[in-house]
Amino acid sequence: MDCCTLSNFSCCESSYIETPSQTCPICKHQGILVKNFTVKHIVLDEYLPQIGINDYFLCTNPECDVGHYQGENVFYKQQLKVPIWLKKDANPKYVCYCGKVTEEDIMDAVLKKGAKTLSEACKITGAMKDCKCEINNPTGKCCAAVVKEAFERATRIKEENRDCLN
Repeated sequence: MDCCTLSNFSCCESSYIETPSQTCPICKHQGILVKNFTVKHIVLDEYLPQIGINDYFLCTNPECDVGHYQGENVFYKQQLKVPIWLKKDANPKYVCYCGKVTEEDIMDAVLKKGAKTLSEACKITGAMKDCKCEINNPTGKCCAAVVKEAFERATRIKEENRDCLN
């Protein structure tokens, strides 16, 4: 299923359920709930025995080295298979984990390849085609909002550059 052609991104509807949060045991920043199922797909294989049965939280502090945590059980971002896009030093900075599409790829689609719509940018980059966000994205949520945000940022940059030339 192609998330990009869906006006409401229905393939990932369950990702947007509001849930209670818990603070990171290291930085005390609020986290977001992530299903245990997701964490099992994101942590490096050698840490799988430490996961247990409970759901986890993702530390949303860009400066913190913590990836997922459940109480005092912590998986640092270095213990994950993929970088967390919202962390300051994420490299690469994926906006779509399923397609391995980076923020830079979306920028390039708009600024260099002429994508005028989100759908065109997705076709050019391959973003939001597989919809396996629950196992590929460290948040366990659909990448659509992050892809859209990168597209809108690229569009603003293009408009600003156009304004500077006029």
